Amino acid sequence: MEQALSGFRVIDLTQWEAGTSFTQALAWLGADVIKVEAPGRGDPGRPVMSDKPDWDGPYFLILNSNKRSVTLDLKTEKGKEIFLELVKQADVVAENLAPGVLEKLGLGYDVLSEVNPRIVLGRIKGFGTWGPYSEYKCFDMIAQSMGGSYATTGEPDEPPMPVGPTIGDTGTGYHAALGVTAALLQRERTGKGQVVEVAMQDAVTNLSRVAMLFHYLDPDDPLRRGRNAGWTGESPARMYRCKPGGLDDYCYIYATDSISDGWNTLLTTMDREDLIGDERYDTGEKRYARRDEIDAMVEGWTQQHTKYEVMNLLAPQGIVVGPVLNAKDLFSDPHIAEREMIGTMSHPQQGEFKMFVSPIKLSDSPNRLEAAPLLGQHTTEVLKEVLEYSKEQVQVLEKDGVV
Repeated sequence: MEQALSGFRVIDLTQWEAGTSFTQALAWLGADVIKVEAPGRGDPGRPVMSDKPDWDGPYFLILNSNKRSVTLDLKTEKGKEIFLELVKQADVVAENLAPGVLEKLGLGYDVLSEVNPRIVLGRIKGFGTWGPYSEYKCFDMIAQSMGGSYATTGEPDEPPMPVGPTIGDTGTGYHAALGVTAALLQRERTGKGQVVEVAMQDAVTNLSRVAMLFHYLDPDDPLRRGRNAGWTGESPARMYRCKPGGLDDYCYIYATDSISDGWNTLLTTMDREDLIGDERYDTGEKRYARRDEIDAMVEGWTQQHTKYEVMNLLAPQGIVVGPVLNAKDLFSDPHIAEREMIGTMSHPQQGEFKMFVSPIKLSDSPNRLEAAPLLGQHTTEVLKEVLEYSKEQVQVLEKDGVV
């Protein structure tokens, strides 16, 4: 199946989430992603959440679909030699190893570009390869903490709060995928590869930039504006509890006059036409000043309806509204299904495994879903196909522990 990145080959040295989401984005778009892993160990994320010994867990499966796996010991001279042979046949090398590890292996960009001047090196680091923090290690929670996400989330007078989605990891991965795609386009003009570097802290700062807008008005202003209430100084604009009152039975309603005469439309839907034109609520400023009583009024109505009923009553009238959907809701949501956001992989260990798939939709490049590879599943295939090794040569490498 021809896809947007068909014909591009990525040699993947990534692990955990930030790096694997980066290369998975490229794989979803059709690139041949060859995941190079240490023999016997592989990506440290493989066993995470696995309920059986020596089985790959859901954490690994959802981040490594559409890739091939090759085992290769990069600490051996023969392993490095084979790796550089693969680099000669590749377009991209991707890595998110600890600071300085690639260079210590003798596989820095100077070496890679010498064997292949067209190679693009995509790098994810916690804090980049320069700067005061560049030697520090980083995971999602550190990137969120140091990139502005924590400080902008939570109630104003309460401690900072992490957001649930791993924007420090997958958010960085998608930044890197965009950067590498741009570098490949530039290479078409120049014939030369380059280094693409994305720091996790930088990526989170970029994702937090709108949440930090109030800093420009007042540098000393606390950035937290509340998780369930709007921060734009309008009302009604918050989360409201719905029927039957379960943990996630909430709906966010944004019904202000900046959106389709929202206030009067909401009053009509709630059968409170008596309040239309009421001087206590006839401007946005007055409604915001009386937001507590407005919120109580709105929630009194929403608690008579399910979150889906609230959406279906308000959304067709132009009010901005959305129910809180948890994982169970999303896997059964008809819109998500029609958008083909859920796929089923057939995995040799886990069997039929459902997962969310690529959100990027290209009209001439349909998405596909292939199972995440077992450790070293494609070693022989890749060495024979890409490097034209014989069966006997591969057997020698296996005997010597190189693969």
